[in-house]
Amino acid sequence: MEQSGAARKPTIRDVAAAAGVSRGTVSRVINGGHWVSPDARAAVEDAIRRTGYTANHHARSLATGRSGSLAFLLTEEHHLLFEDPTFGLLLRGAAEALSQRSMTLVLLVAGTEAEKENVLAYVRAGHVDGVLLISSHASDPFLGRMHEAGIPIVASGLPLALEGLVPSVAIDEAGAARTMTRHLLDRGHRRIAHIAGPDDTPGGRFRREGFRAEMGGLLDEALVESGDYSRESGAAAMSRLLSRSRDIDAVFAASDSMAAGAVSVLRREGLRVPDDVAVAGFDDSGLAETHDPPLTTMRQPWGRISEAMVAMLLDVVGGGSGRELTLDAELVVRASA
Repeated sequence: MEQSGAARKPTIRDVAAAAGVSRGTVSRVINGGHWVSPDARAAVEDAIRRTGYTANHHARSLATGRSGSLAFLLTEEHHLLFEDPTFGLLLRGAAEALSQRSMTLVLLVAGTEAEKENVLAYVRAGHVDGVLLISSHASDPFLGRMHEAGIPIVASGLPLALEGLVPSVAIDEAGAARTMTRHLLDRGHRRIAHIAGPDDTPGGRFRREGFRAEMGGLLDEALVESGDYSRESGAAAMSRLLSRSRDIDAVFAASDSMAAGAVSVLRREGLRVPDDVAVAGFDDSGLAETHDPPLTTMRQPWGRISEAMVAMLLDVVGGGSGRELTLDAELVVRASA
């Protein structure tokens, strides 16, 4: 139909009629999908596409006091957003999950104290409804300040500084590390080195704990080093390990990037992978499959993590308490180990 020579803009009433549901159900889908069955939500989303309906976000914001957007917050140096492929995977997944809900994702990077102050002021001003915290360090009080300000937060990985207080979506870090270590042991390796992440991050701490637990009496603490998840730190850690011992027969790095860095040093030293030294990583971020040789790794369910974080944060924004959700990682065996 037309009014005054212009096409009438589709309304919620039109979407409800096309989907065969009530206007209340359409409204709940548009505002986050709470208390809506998967079938009803799919019908509404299909009707939105068919009718061409677009929400009036300004009016909704005035009515609800919400912005209709969430923040994707990375508390790391800017370059890591582009160098660490895991951040890109989570960013893409979160953006897709919000797009399905007709909401917006706002990218915030706060690697310096000044940036953290700006981010805190921005979030407290209500420009976003909540924060998807992608990285956290136990030594950094920033998370505590956001929590004290009453900002809805869901963390990726257990937030070590506020475990039990801030909802989170994590993998079984220690269990996954034990699985990888057991794989290397079952392949006959005994002099296994570990390149861990920072100890004040959940991935660094719990993956190291899992490695130590599975190694048991075979553990040599001289073969445990640390990096910051980057390729450069993995190479530096591998160099330090080789300076202490030349009989290492396997390396388990806490990220694919650090594993790639370790491989580069082993090759430089004339050692073959996997013939002389097997190398395994963690994440299956895309780098692992394309690396030469392809890396054996622990695959994180990136899509499930992103979707679960968005759903949990919207529940918290709506008054829910959130929880600690733990997902499993999967061993992916490739040529490097």
